[in-house]
Amino acid sequence: MKGAAFRSEHFRTCQSQVFYLGRAQERNCRGGGEQHDQAQWLSKWKPHYTSMGIAFFGNHLNFFEHTCYLHCAVPRIKTSSGKVINVAVPWTRANSGFTLLFEALALAMIEREMPVNRVAELMQVNPQRIWTIFNHWVGKALRADDPSAIRQLGIDETSTRKGHNHVTVGVDMESERVIYVNEGKGKQAVQAISRHLQAKGAQAEQIQQVSMDLSPAFIAGVKDTFPGAQITFDRFHIVKLLNQAMDAVRKAERKEHDALKGHQYIFLRNPESLSETQQQQLTSMLRLYPTLGEAYRLKILFNDLWSMPDKLSAHAFLTQWCNEVNQAGIPAFQAFANTVTSHWSGIVHFVESRLTNGLLEGINHKIQLVKRPARGYRNINNFINMIYFLCGKLQFTYPRYFT
Repeated sequence: MKGAAFRSEHFRTCQSQVFYLGRAQERNCRGGGEQHDQAQWLSKWKPHYTSMGIAFFGNHLNFFEHTCYLHCAVPRIKTSSGKVINVAVPWTRANSGFTLLFEALALAMIEREMPVNRVAELMQVNPQRIWTIFNHWVGKALRADDPSAIRQLGIDETSTRKGHNHVTVGVDMESERVIYVNEGKGKQAVQAISRHLQAKGAQAEQIQQVSMDLSPAFIAGVKDTFPGAQITFDRFHIVKLLNQAMDAVRKAERKEHDALKGHQYIFLRNPESLSETQQQQLTSMLRLYPTLGEAYRLKILFNDLWSMPDKLSAHAFLTQWCNEVNQAGIPAFQAFANTVTSHWSGIVHFVESRLTNGLLEGINHKIQLVKRPARGYRNINNFINMIYFLCGKLQFTYPRYFT
């Protein structure tokens, strides 16, 4: 602090540095008995100053290889109401034990996707203390966050660890950021998103579009919670089911024809993604195996749906496509056609909304990248806050010296 008296002292280990700020009189140090006063520092608090309060002692940024601590006796003042309080010092927050610069550096390293345990190791503190810093600032930013202008909602789920509990992620599709994360999945998770939005001033009626996968629980939750919203089923999930039907036909043919071995991805990739050799192999196999050829034709034909100009054209196209599937009599494609029929309106609505879960899949990919070096998260709240921190575009108030 400007005008504050200070001195530094090495611990005997020569690995730590302590700075004493604002002491009325210095104790003798190795360099001699020089004394300092704190009149300049305390003058700004007159005439409210009453006494010295509890000393602040906390970690600061290291001096080269030396751990650094600040030690300061904080003044107490009497307010206009007669209450005696400690002065709020500008270099730390209440009950932290760290300076703001120390906390800012820790958060800057986490922001660069460094695992918290590694951050704690580099900063020579217990990992739980880094988590405490992290959760404080994320919680403060969340309380100040305002998602009340949301109109388009995306819903997806991800796991905390492989094969373990799931969390449901709510995303503002227009601002492209996570607005809520809830432990669990299904209808209850959608209801939790609605309660959060209402608490933040967003009404259920203002949600016009919802993009999600074909989860029956999500569908039920959206219909009950956001009755005025138009559902768009994610295009990429539909295409994934279509490819699964195509692969089921290939596997059935593969049992009778060994020549199909090793050609799985030729049938699943888009034709324009194939090399010239692969295209020749594909053409040859489609001629040799009529059932496989018909299935592949239906697969390629279905993808024309996404370029339909309006709902009327999409309805007509999808009706014709389902009729051709029934005429072909291929069981895997008939099952897929039944799925399309039961989710008809949400699939057709894509030609108007053009919403996909591509944004959510990108966020999910980022979450998986963070989860991998951490080897999963045992504490679900830490995991949820990490999603907010990296994908929520929150406005933080800690010093941004390192960003």
